[in-house]
Amino acid sequence: MSKKIEMMKAKKQKAKENHVVCHQKFHARIQEAGDSMQAQHLIIEALVEEKVGLLQTIQGLQEANVSLAPFDDEWEEEPEEQPEEEDIEEIPLGEGEIDDE
Repeated sequence: MSKKIEMMKAKKQKAKENHVVCHQKFHARIQEAGDSMQAQHLIIEALVEEKVGLLQTIQGLQEANVSLAPFDDEWEEEPEEQPEEEDIEEIPLGEGEIDDE
């Protein structure tokens, strides 16, 4: 009987150890997720700051552009150059026939 009790105690101890290991792994995963979220938050903050800077640059360019002539989105197309027609000597019909003999 005491052997059975020892086996049950060992089984209980093993279950407790497994529970502790599982608990530690779970907390490690939570910590990793938190670190990942913090890194993502920092990236988002950097992107927002960059966006603000770009918007300020765009606004500055637009203000500078106001002093220039407004942009006309219709392009002036240059006329296509037509090739000069070469003067072709007209040969009257009947003259210059080729004799196959």
